Amino acid sequence: MIAALARAISRATGTNVDIETLKILAIFSGAGLLVSLVAAMIYGQAFNVALF
Repeated sequence: MIAALARAISRATGTNVDIETLKILAIFSGAGLLVSLVAAMIYGQAFNVALF
């Protein structure tokens, strides 16, 4: 699946996209999303109370 994504990006942009680069980007994007969701769960309750 990642190889197909790399080929599609390569065709669309005209540049050579490495599969390992896409894997690293996916890992860091997933980690950032996880951290954001955890922070929203922890600080969301306090933020709502502070507004009202």
